[in-house]
Amino acid sequence: MGRVEGKVAFISGAARGQGRSHAVRLASEGADIIAVDICQDIDSIGYKLASREDLDETARLVEKAGRRIIAIQADVRDAAQMRDAVKRGVDELGRLDIVVAQAGIAGMKGEPQWQAWTDVIDTNLVGVINTIHAALPYLTDGASIIATGSLAALMDVSKVDQPGKDPGGVAYMVAKRGLSMFIHELATHIAVKNIRANVVHPTNCNTPMLQSDPMYRSFRPDLEHPTRADAEPAFYVQQAMPIPFVEPEEISNAVLFLASDESRYITGTQLRIDAGGYLKWHDYHI
Repeated sequence: MGRVEGKVAFISGAARGQGRSHAVRLASEGADIIAVDICQDIDSIGYKLASREDLDETARLVEKAGRRIIAIQADVRDAAQMRDAVKRGVDELGRLDIVVAQAGIAGMKGEPQWQAWTDVIDTNLVGVINTIHAALPYLTDGASIIATGSLAALMDVSKVDQPGKDPGGVAYMVAKRGLSMFIHELATHIAVKNIRANVVHPTNCNTPMLQSDPMYRSFRPDLEHPTRADAEPAFYVQQAMPIPFVEPEEISNAVLFLASDESRYITGTQLRIDAGGYLKWHDYHI
């Protein structure tokens, strides 16, 4: 029997990257999936987002694993769309046990700058709240909520940031810190119902978000048009371990653990999958 056998997981940002990886990993351990993704670009974001074809591929992979999936095009910034998506999924699959609030965008070098700020906050913070609040009415004893933060939320970057230069990039950090605080408070209040909520904090993760022109430019600001080959040596700066990034599957393993009954008494945690990045970028405290 799989570690989440017979459960149903609602996953945002499921069309590719970490979201797809989480869907496939949970399906491989017995979960049915409600998958949502915006499946279109956002004008202020300087790289292409997932497509409907990407979401369909996630559905194919989940079905290949022998599980059912409801794949819905929906925008996490729109609370009504998220409520409709959850209802449609639960109506068809019969229950809801796991929420993975994964959808996120990187606003680095986004233009117009303050529109990029708004779009990042609306997706990475408000979108997480919309996703979870849409799911809460369906969650019962033993349910698990997992939100995707970032090492960026835990780094002390005050001495390296250049104020006013890249609002969309700063918004990413602000949103991830905000969702971390949100999950901390949420976990406190839903613990009495035996529902858990935790955050996973990846470091650089090998997805289309990382492998994009705006990210290459952020890591190599000394070059006008850096390539992946130019940027990858700079990726190492974020981790204490000598690696440029982790793979999505590493995060999915943590999501699976937090979704399963193996972690039934773990709530309110901020779980770092960061190859020691926190050790490198944060002063020690108890």
